[in-house]
Amino acid sequence: MPGALDGFRILDLTTMVSGPMAASILADQGAEVIKVESPRGDEMRRIGNQRNDVTAGFFSCNRGKRAISIDLTRDDGKDVLRRLVKDADVFMQNFRPGAIERMGFGDEALRAINPQIINLSISGFGEHGPYAHTRVYDPVIQALTGATDIQADRDTGRPKMFRIIIADKVTSLTAAQAVTSALLARERTGQGQHVKLSMLDAMIGFFWPEGMSGLTFVGDEIDVTKYQGTMDLIYETRDGYITAGAISDAEWRGMCTALDKPEWIDDERFADTTARFRNAELRKQLTASELARWQRDEILARLDAEGVPSAPLLTRLELLEHPQIQANGTITIYPFDGHGEIRQAKPPADFLGTPSDVRRAAPRLGEHSRDIAAEAGLAPAEIDALISNGTLLQYG
Repeated sequence: MPGALDGFRILDLTTMVSGPMAASILADQGAEVIKVESPRGDEMRRIGNQRNDVTAGFFSCNRGKRAISIDLTRDDGKDVLRRLVKDADVFMQNFRPGAIERMGFGDEALRAINPQIINLSISGFGEHGPYAHTRVYDPVIQALTGATDIQADRDTGRPKMFRIIIADKVTSLTAAQAVTSALLARERTGQGQHVKLSMLDAMIGFFWPEGMSGLTFVGDEIDVTKYQGTMDLIYETRDGYITAGAISDAEWRGMCTALDKPEWIDDERFADTTARFRNAELRKQLTASELARWQRDEILARLDAEGVPSAPLLTRLELLEHPQIQANGTITIYPFDGHGEIRQAKPPADFLGTPSDVRRAAPRLGEHSRDIAAEAGLAPAEIDALISNGTLLQYG
């Protein structure tokens, strides 16, 4: 059954994570994605554990795509890409600002070939300003967006980073959503457009609702860290860690009942949501002290019975066996020729009429160069010549 984006062709010139993951999401949703790489290939091909010439990280960010390897420093390589642009719906790149124009594929050049194309440009910082020209990786964006302040150790004040490449992946989600919106607008108006997106803007927008809530009201800015307290919502029981949170009055009553602390219900320090917010540090300390008296599974059962949101803290290996994750089918094992069994998280959006799926393995460097060049109209002899002179790289 075709996916929601069946029939759309995407040229993915992006590397690393922010762009490739976005294009992979679109591939899961049915789009035909062609990964265009230099003969050296995406740097993600060399990072991490590997099977069959594909690393785990590269696989997860590039599943569902075909790949062509073109030397775009050569005029005949540029000609191949121009042929591909002619029949593409989307062109994606995440080079530093100005680089794609120097290569000859800026928005004006693309639109001269294909006026209706959606051109997505992903940058680290945007096209202007003191950082626009600099190279960027995820930690740099975390540093500039308040991520390290949000994650800071509340006891010592020392900034900390998320231990995942959160900025790259937030940008990926934003990029995928932007592409589909631009395609919808084109369906309605017939007009293509240039969509510009920076990792810096994507992350600050992502953090804003609660992470930056103290900055929302102009003239009434507050330091929200004093209300967050020094403790995360991680509590130690007698035989393991859990999380449990009570925001509403009903949830707080449930927490007090589960812990056999009915006197907390009418305590003026915790009597309503505002009071609990203002006394968050004390509330968490008292809650932690009581939770430490219980066995993990026993208190989780009591919290669940009282309607208090709670769960055990799972390791990455433990989550494979968790009954809720298994019930959802969140993690699936896919058999792929040449790769064996590959474990992936399923596409999270469940389209009942146009289902998403992991439709093919991540490609090896230049795996489909010959086929894609032929589809672009090159004759077999032309393709042979381009492979022979190094303009195209064909895997195997």
